[in-house]
Amino acid sequence: MSIRFDENKKTFTLETAHAAYQMMVDRDGFLLHLHFGDKLGGGSCAGLLDTGYMDFSPAPDIEGTYRNYTLDLLPQEYPVFGAGDYRSHCMNVTLADGARNPELVYASHRILSEKPVLEGLPGLHGACETLEITLRDRWTDLEVVLLYSVFAEYDAIARSARIVNRTGAPIRLHAALSVCLDVQESGFDLIHFWGRHVMERQVERTPITHGKISVDSVRGTSSHQHNPFVILCDHMATEDAGRCWGVSLLYSGNFVACAEEDQSCSCRVTMGINPTGFEWRLENGESFQTPEAALVYSGEGIGALSRRYHKLYRRNLCRGEWALKQRPVLINNWEATYFEFDDDKLVRIAEQASELGVEMLVVDDGWFGNRFDDNRALGDWIVNTEKVRGGMGKLCERINALGMKLGLWFEPEMISEDSELYRAHPDWCLHAPGRGKSRGRNQLVLDMSRKDVRDCIHDMMYTVLSSANFAYVKWDMNRHLTDVWSAELPADRQGELYHRFVLGVYELLERLEGEFPQILFEGCSGGGGRFDAGMLYYHPQIWCSDDTDPIERLEIQYGTSFGYPISTVGAHVSASPNHQTGRTTSFHTRGVVAMSGTFGYELDLRKLSEDEKEQVRAQVKQYHRQYSLINDGDYYRLLDLTAQKDISAWEFAAEDGSRALLNIVYIHVRGNCPPPVLHLRGLTPDASYRLTEDNGREIGVWTGAALMNAGFRPARSNACYPAGATDYAAFQIELERID
Repeated sequence: MSIRFDENKKTFTLETAHAAYQMMVDRDGFLLHLHFGDKLGGGSCAGLLDTGYMDFSPAPDIEGTYRNYTLDLLPQEYPVFGAGDYRSHCMNVTLADGARNPELVYASHRILSEKPVLEGLPGLHGACETLEITLRDRWTDLEVVLLYSVFAEYDAIARSARIVNRTGAPIRLHAALSVCLDVQESGFDLIHFWGRHVMERQVERTPITHGKISVDSVRGTSSHQHNPFVILCDHMATEDAGRCWGVSLLYSGNFVACAEEDQSCSCRVTMGINPTGFEWRLENGESFQTPEAALVYSGEGIGALSRRYHKLYRRNLCRGEWALKQRPVLINNWEATYFEFDDDKLVRIAEQASELGVEMLVVDDGWFGNRFDDNRALGDWIVNTEKVRGGMGKLCERINALGMKLGLWFEPEMISEDSELYRAHPDWCLHAPGRGKSRGRNQLVLDMSRKDVRDCIHDMMYTVLSSANFAYVKWDMNRHLTDVWSAELPADRQGELYHRFVLGVYELLERLEGEFPQILFEGCSGGGGRFDAGMLYYHPQIWCSDDTDPIERLEIQYGTSFGYPISTVGAHVSASPNHQTGRTTSFHTRGVVAMSGTFGYELDLRKLSEDEKEQVRAQVKQYHRQYSLINDGDYYRLLDLTAQKDISAWEFAAEDGSRALLNIVYIHVRGNCPPPVLHLRGLTPDASYRLTEDNGREIGVWTGAALMNAGFRPARSNACYPAGATDYAAFQIELERID
């Protein structure tokens, strides 16, 4: 059993492979947090609750005139607004009589042998135990059911809350967050991931001082600007040492993560749906389910935390046929043709790709309706037979005859004003009547909360996808939400629209993916604008960024690796000079960087030199040979890109230590600067390893202990510095254990 309840001490203890999570019901019935960290050896942490007295921190009514008790100082599992705790809260509710001060106390609990499905929302799956604790307002029949699913192998706890109205009258939710983590210490940092379009998930580490640090999105999606994943860690925590707590929200809409150090020098982290713009009317008998948050603990540094998330999400979040299946190497026509293509041009690209070993052609934007630029036709998901003569079925036959698969791009949540769909249904876009419309990329957003809208989009997509043997869909979203108003909702329920939009997108994805289980769906939102754990439940891979410059991608993929598996990272070799930055890099460097992802090409293969074509053949073979190591192996960040910007190095190691792949990119070479000393990881200490450069040259043999403890210094060989190259040189070293 990973979940134990001590009836005498009223403590719940949840145990994982390396950690324990403990909470207790106190004498007044409040559910208080005690510990999430290293194992306790069966002990109790109740002694941490003696917080003492502090003026201006009131005691609840049940304590009478006793002053030495206050919720304002106590660590709680689900703090609420108005009950005497003035810190960040998880729930804010107005009851029918206008009262806003519920007191949630323990009512009951159940231990389940499986994980309940969260209706309409993504969630972790697989073998686990679940603790369900019901809290009830001391004054009414408002209930909050807290769910804790224990994934012991990954030191992970999946948390969510279900708010149930049994009060006999409607109530209004103003905040309904998913998780609170109270740590009764100070001295922590918050690691979060900020960015912008074509520069997503930049790592920022900030000391938590008195006051609040908040990262959030009110853009209708998780966004390029902030990611719904944060790490709380010791000030001195490194990749290999220190305590770390990850909080990852399985949600793709507006979110907020807040970290604060309070007056008693304790730390609190909360995360969930952003209360800004949110309000939910809950009728009597109805319930509201919050999104799930995945908490992971590591006492062995940030790297171990990342690897636990990687395995958890690969095995217990991604679903379907493609969750663990080897993905095909693809060529996307976008940077080769943009909107200027027809079926013959696409087939010529596929012919060249097939000769080089590429396995799939993806037809990007421009195949539908009157789509000759990005100002029209979104919503008209009907094949343009002037561009694709004979329809998609005929094109697919020609592509399949070359031994290749066919994929297709959609942007289902958007609509152009210059479209047949908009002319027929102008009320289907998000907009408030009598007001102007905001445009992004000259397009509007469909009201995905409406079933009639989703049904229409579904039927058009179903018709296209049924017409050919498609193997892949790229699901894009190229603007954020504004004018968030729905003709289907009354005025007093417009605050529900942001969340209903996300639920609508999830519903459409669930329907289509159930109908086409053989299709690999890849997510995209102007690149990485919706790269979150919620989307990974539907898309086992997501286009990491619209920036395909390999040097920029080093930082983007570095930041992404803290919380998301390599197998989910869409990464391609693109043209040089790069279309986003104008930077020139070698074909080899582009391949090394893109190989730390799902791997493919986004350029016109017909314009490559014979030498570059040979490199494509070699890269595809190399990726196939190393696929299981890259996508299923343990990932190690060997150099800190936030501390220095000159060199990037990372490693993939097999779980059994049998082999590894070392990747190095020289971003900026300095005069007479010696090569770095790299401490490798994941090797068998008392075994020997043969090291071979990617050009086939054997470097030598070292023991695993020497490579990990003393380190390895790559030589300044011609493999590192091809003729004329300085900055941006890259190479790979393979390590094979000698049995």
